[in-house]
Amino acid sequence: MEKQGLLRLICGALALLSISLVNAENPYRFYTWTVTYGTISPLGVPQQVILINGQFPGPKLEVVTNDNIILNLINKLDEPFLLTWNGIKQRKNSWQDGVLGTNCAIPPNSNYTYSFQTKDQIGSFAYFPSTQFHKAAGGFGALNVYQRPRIPIPYPVQDGDFTLLVGDWYKTSHKSLQESLDAGRSLPLPDGVLINGQTHSTFTGNQGKTYMFRISNVGLSTSLNFRIQGHKMKLVEVEGSHTLQNLYDSLDVHVGQSLSVLVTLDQAPKDYYIVASTRFSRTVLTATAVLHYSNSNSPVSGPLPAGPTIEVDWSVKQARTFRWNLTANAARPNPQGSFHYGKIIPTKTIVLATSAPLINGKQRYAINRVSYVNSDTPLKLADYFNIPGVFSVDSLQSLPSGGAAFIATSVLPTALHDFVEIVFQNNEHSMQSFHLDGYDFWVVGYGYGQWSQASRNSYNLVDALTRHTAQVYPNSWTAILVSLDNQGMWNLRSAIWERQYLGQQFYLRVWTQTQSLANEYNIPPNALLCGKAMGRHL
Repeated sequence: MEKQGLLRLICGALALLSISLVNAENPYRFYTWTVTYGTISPLGVPQQVILINGQFPGPKLEVVTNDNIILNLINKLDEPFLLTWNGIKQRKNSWQDGVLGTNCAIPPNSNYTYSFQTKDQIGSFAYFPSTQFHKAAGGFGALNVYQRPRIPIPYPVQDGDFTLLVGDWYKTSHKSLQESLDAGRSLPLPDGVLINGQTHSTFTGNQGKTYMFRISNVGLSTSLNFRIQGHKMKLVEVEGSHTLQNLYDSLDVHVGQSLSVLVTLDQAPKDYYIVASTRFSRTVLTATAVLHYSNSNSPVSGPLPAGPTIEVDWSVKQARTFRWNLTANAARPNPQGSFHYGKIIPTKTIVLATSAPLINGKQRYAINRVSYVNSDTPLKLADYFNIPGVFSVDSLQSLPSGGAAFIATSVLPTALHDFVEIVFQNNEHSMQSFHLDGYDFWVVGYGYGQWSQASRNSYNLVDALTRHTAQVYPNSWTAILVSLDNQGMWNLRSAIWERQYLGQQFYLRVWTQTQSLANEYNIPPNALLCGKAMGRHL
């Protein structure tokens, strides 16, 4: 095993060398993370969780735009394991995406060295496990990308920086939850909400100073509302987009989403509640933390600040106020508004209708009647080695159709540089959230009922922000525009983890016949091989 580990480290170094030919001027950051089990009591009951370097949540990755990340992940669990980097675009490099369609899971007592770049990105992101139902046990953490010194940001530099990973949580072990899903049963409501893995925590700042709060919903299923007692929040960034700087009393953060707000400690010197509470649920679950003024001698007091609960229209109206700051740059020097997305005619329209069918008597979830199942061979490896029979490119249609739902390993083929309109059609009564790896996209419209071509009249074609995860309200639709400029095999999935696990996902194959390093990097020399790719030569 030690020889195998040494060999993989050497291969990882070779992968690093090959990428350095392209990115020689950008810094490298090296990490070694060990994944283990541990026992803690997030909700007062001892339970097995996933630790990274002994930490729950995992270590915070703090990097700068265009940094190269070399991260050796050692798996000490009793099951294969992967991490995915939610919102990191992996430019030309879906080999490092860390999902089962692109990577073989790391076997127990083994390792894999990720090598990727935060190319042209800035903002608040997160990482988490993509394998099995591991996300319900932890293994998640923050990934904050800061601006390069020579690239200005459209707000004064903050006096401090707080990261808050919020999410719902179960007392039941992840293995028991997975067994329930495998048996065809839906999960019950979560047992609670955590902020940074706890039900109570404290954030300390100085009166009169301004702090950035980076908030990510790393939970499994529940939208959350976030607020700070007695303080306004100025929204400045959403998943890498600089926004119009509106002030809010509270903000909805849906599953898989991240945002950043500036908060000025301009109140009397005392302690104030920070609250994250569930949305659109029969029972409202709440987690609290404390904003502590450093000169405070008064503990938190009074009732918790009230927030919305089941009001859908409130959330839709707020979502429509999130707008791109057209004059601000993001990670690049050019203004965000210099790309006039609204003037481009889409080359294709894809309408994705969700459903929750029973297949063979068990609960599944589907998109356009197809419920996805993972292959034992990553789709990216099957594509690279021309291995037949691993995935299907004709099972998933671009438009909904009638008929019974069925199981397939579905891939939707597209062409590099297509400009695509995607409509998420939610025909169910539950809140949904969808994520696309490898990209951000313009969220141009939300609407009730069935989408039609006339719905385009309501699109925001001027200053819709870009993000990587979009919410879809019950019995409603959400429309996005995406420029397919990143070649690879990319996972489009429900961010509601039960739905993802039981089939509400597929892969987008973005492809061109012209093979060039300008379009996509070569397969890494340390790539793990499994399934039908086992024994192939890299």
